[in-house]
Amino acid sequence: MANKGPYDLVVLGGGSGGYACALRASELGMRVVLIEKDPNLGGTCLNRGCIPTKALLHAAEVADEINEAASYGIKATFEGIDVPGVQSYKNKIVTTTVKGLTGLIKSRGIEIVSGAGRLASPTSVAVGDDVYEGAHIVLATGSAPRSLPGLEIDGAKVISSDHALELDHVPASVVILGGGVIGVEFASVWRSFGAEVTIVEGLPHLLPLEEESSSKRLERAFRKRGIKFELGARFSGVKDTDAGVTVSLENGKTIDAELLLVAVGRGPVSEGLGFEDNGVRTERGFVTVDEYCTTSVPTVSAVGDLIPTLQLAHVGFAEGILVAEKVAGLNPTPIDYDGVPRITYSNPEVASVGITSAKARELGLEINEITYDLAGNPKSKILGTQGEVKMIAEKDGPILGVHMVGARVGELVTEGQLLYNWEALPSEVAQLIHAHPTQSEAVGEAALALAGKPLHVHG
Repeated sequence: MANKGPYDLVVLGGGSGGYACALRASELGMRVVLIEKDPNLGGTCLNRGCIPTKALLHAAEVADEINEAASYGIKATFEGIDVPGVQSYKNKIVTTTVKGLTGLIKSRGIEIVSGAGRLASPTSVAVGDDVYEGAHIVLATGSAPRSLPGLEIDGAKVISSDHALELDHVPASVVILGGGVIGVEFASVWRSFGAEVTIVEGLPHLLPLEEESSSKRLERAFRKRGIKFELGARFSGVKDTDAGVTVSLENGKTIDAELLLVAVGRGPVSEGLGFEDNGVRTERGFVTVDEYCTTSVPTVSAVGDLIPTLQLAHVGFAEGILVAEKVAGLNPTPIDYDGVPRITYSNPEVASVGITSAKARELGLEINEITYDLAGNPKSKILGTQGEVKMIAEKDGPILGVHMVGARVGELVTEGQLLYNWEALPSEVAQLIHAHPTQSEAVGEAALALAGKPLHVHG
């Protein structure tokens, strides 16, 4: 074996958390090596997650706009979905972004190693016959699609989100197992492309981790779009048929479709990588860490989907930066995960930050809450969207949560993030002037109502 280094930081995994850590560490003067087994940097988000799915969702939005053009006085004809064209558009976005990211990382003097790495000791990572020594190791090996016990993903009739991104046709019908973010987003895409879609979710609502009123708004919108769903229904089995699959539920119902998409979440990639052999503690495959993302081994940190925090690219960025600054001897502030914005990019979008009303009550907090209907927002009317902004505040205290449903509300959640993280009072937000006509006024209207001086609020 040949020893390489020593480095200040050895990063195993070139996804959102890993490359963000490498970039920040480089800025702080560290010598960094970044090890990635996939041909492209960027991890799940850039190659098989956030970026390609949002490209498909934008293509779906264009299809919806063409189909609805007559309602805006525009004559347009929808001739169908050119799937190779959509794939080409999606792949171009991914390819150019990967190229830009790779160039950025190289420009910072970060060494990139292509190969499958394994933790060899608390201060080294092995890649083939080479061992990369470092004062500190960062594990950022990411996640992969999960399935249920006994449910085999064959990539043909029973597929994961990875397979769904590469389909060469629009399926006639799909059953989606899982009503979380991944399932809801693919349901939205395929329905816009013309497929018959049924979501099966074992919990009582779609997006079960969101504010209940947001979930109900989404369900109402999906019904109008013709997206079917079985809630509180548990999967019991799937059988191949000549036309595709028959999915069975524990309640006795069966659903026939061309495909079954398994969207029950993503699990950490940790098995067989030497973590536990070198003292790194795991739980259900996730690496356990403290508030600074340090593992049970002081010279090893872990970030991103590998640890049991929110599986979001922007969380990985923040964790990577946190670790780099901690290793550099700075004094970074631990992440408040409730203060992280969360967006589901379906039609309509669902966006939130802070805690739900149910969580606030669990914590014993006395709260005030207001729901502002987008029906009163002129810009939302112009866009033809329905939805709401719900704002929750502690009684005589700060804003605790902002929960939104509607077209483009993902672009509004940043203001909600500022309000939550700066512990703003509704009366303080009510003094801010929002531009008219914009959807951002909906946030201001909710704050005005919570402050006791509603403007365009009925009832």
